[in-house]
Amino acid sequence: MNSKVLFITPHDQDADSLTKMLAGSRPIVHARSLKEAAGKLSASDFGVVLTEANLEDGTWLDVLELSSRFGMQVVVTEAWADARFWAKAINLGAFDLVVQPFRAVEVSRVLASACAQRQMVKAAAVAALAV
Repeated sequence: MNSKVLFITPHDQDADSLTKMLAGSRPIVHARSLKEAAGKLSASDFGVVLTEANLEDGTWLDVLELSSRFGMQVVVTEAWADARFWAKAINLGAFDLVVQPFRAVEVSRVLASACAQRQMVKAAAVAALAV
């Protein structure tokens, strides 16, 4: 089964749209705020966190900090992102940036890559402990 994605957005319609877009390929769990996301991250295992850049109770940088505690990859989404914002996100530790409106092929590719990267990191950590 494909890894779950935690999508942090205050917009229910965006979460519904993404869930329909990825139906059958990747389960989406919706959190409306950073606080709600923190509870969901501590209660379940996710392959990746997809977050809007600006939330009502924080920003993507707060999500990055929170997610690092759980070893999660973070993909940032923003409707008005440009190359400068993409470079900043990558340089500060985000896995990638996806511009809205979402395109199914692009979102699927980025989320699959982020999940695969997380699995490689976990496997390397297990291998290191075995030595």
